[in-house]
Amino acid sequence: MRKILLTIGVILIIISFYFFVLGLMNIFPLFISAPALFISVVFTLGIYNERNRFRGFR
Repeated sequence: MRKILLTIGVILIIISFYFFVLGLMNIFPLFISAPALFISVVFTLGIYNERNRFRGFR
């Protein structure tokens, strides 16, 4: 499951970067493409850094 989510995250980064470049060329709105790129990077790094943590005994 983690590999699938990482793959989806990388694909989202590539698509968001493409739209960001279009936004820099004033073809696509930059105020939509910049947050989309940021959110996709945060999503991918969050999945990558997720680990099993010991939360103590209950």
